[in-house]
Amino acid sequence: MEAKRERYTPNDVGPIPNDWSAPKLSDVSTLITNGFVGAASPHYTDSSGIPYLFGKNVRPNRIDPEGIRYITNSFHEKQSKTKLETGDLLTVQSGHIGETAVVPSTLSGANCHALIVTRLLNERVLPMFMSYYLNSEIGRARMAGLEVGSTILHINTKDLKKFRVIVPPVGEQKKIAQILSTWDKAITTTEQLLAKSQQQKKALMQQLLTGKKRLLDENGVRFSGEWKDTLLGELATITTGSSNRQDSHLTGQYTFFDRSVDVRTSDRYLFDAEAIIVPGEGQQFTPKYFTGKFDLHQRTYAIMDFPSCSGKFLYYYLSHYKQYLLSQAVGSTVKSLRLPMFKKMKLSIPPMDEQCKITKVLSNSDSRCESLKIKLEHLKREKKALMQQLLTGKRRVKIDEDAA
Repeated sequence: MEAKRERYTPNDVGPIPNDWSAPKLSDVSTLITNGFVGAASPHYTDSSGIPYLFGKNVRPNRIDPEGIRYITNSFHEKQSKTKLETGDLLTVQSGHIGETAVVPSTLSGANCHALIVTRLLNERVLPMFMSYYLNSEIGRARMAGLEVGSTILHINTKDLKKFRVIVPPVGEQKKIAQILSTWDKAITTTEQLLAKSQQQKKALMQQLLTGKKRLLDENGVRFSGEWKDTLLGELATITTGSSNRQDSHLTGQYTFFDRSVDVRTSDRYLFDAEAIIVPGEGQQFTPKYFTGKFDLHQRTYAIMDFPSCSGKFLYYYLSHYKQYLLSQAVGSTVKSLRLPMFKKMKLSIPPMDEQCKITKVLSNSDSRCESLKIKLEHLKREKKALMQQLLTGKRRVKIDEDAA
C-alpha cells in the first residue's frame, strides 16, 4: 500500500512514512568504534588463536571467511573495545567504503582490523535491517558523502555517529529483512549453480579438447580416429587491421577493438566471415567467436577460412589454450601478440565429425551458463528495485501479528 510520507527528514534521508524516524546512528547504538589500525602482523598466530577480520572479509550483508587471520589472545585482550558480539555491524572504513555485514554467532568473540564496529540497540533497530539499508543504493550513496582524505579515501567514526538512518517500527524492519533475505538466498543459489556449471564446462574442455575423453558418434560408437598435429597458420588464414588506417576511417562499421566490439551500421565492411577475434594487445587475449560483417582494428587479429576445421571448435580450442597466448605476449609495459606467434602455434585436431560433436557438447554447456547468468542478473535487478521501494517506505509490508 502507498504510504503517507514527510517531504524530507534531516540530513536528506529522503521522504519516508510518517511513522518512521530518522535518528542519528549514535542515538540507536551503544557502541561505534573502529578496530586496531597499525601493524598487526607481529601478533598473528595459527587457527588456535582469535579470528581477526579485515575489510576483505566484509561483503554486503555477509562475512566472507576466506583468508581470515588469527591473533594471539594477549593482543586480543589489548583490543578489548572491539571484541565482537553476535549482531554487531562491521563497516569497511577504507577500500570498498561503507560495505557492511552483521557478525554471526560463529564469530562472536572475534576481533577486527580497521573496521568500524557498531553495536545497535536491538529493541529499536534490527542489525540485519540496518545492514540492508547501509548496503542499499541510497545508503551507499549517502555514505559516500562521509568520505574524506586526499590520497586514500576513508570514513571516520565521528562522522558515522552523526549519520542519520531510517528506522521503521521493529515489526516492519523484521519483515523487510526476511523478504530481502529470501531474495539473497535465491541469488546465492543461482550464483552457486552458475559457478558449478562454469566449473563443469572447464572440466569438459580439459577432457574433450585434449582427447582424454572421447565422445560417442551418432551411431553410439566411441570416436577413435587419430588427431592431426598441425600449425594454426596451416589451418586458417590469420589477418589484422592495416597499420596505416586510422580509427576515424572506421566510422559506421563493425569494428573489433582490443576490449570490446563496437557495433555500428553501414554498408561498408572489409570482412564478411566466420572468425575468431583475438585482441592483439592487453592482458587477457580472450578469443571471441563471431559470424557476420566486420572491420578490424589494427591491433586485433581475425582467424578465418578454416576448411578442415570447425570454426566454433577452433574457438573453444584457443579459449582453452589461452595460457599459450599469454606466454607468447611480448613487451614490458603493454603486452602484445605478433602474427608469427599465431602462425607457429601447434594444435592437435580431431576428425571433423568429432570436432562437431565436441562443439555441440560445449555449446550446450555455454547455453546453461548463459541462462543462469541471465537469471542471476534478473534476480539482482528485481532485488535492487524492491529494496528501493521497501527501504524508503514507498511500498509497505503487511506485518504478521506475532511480529508486530
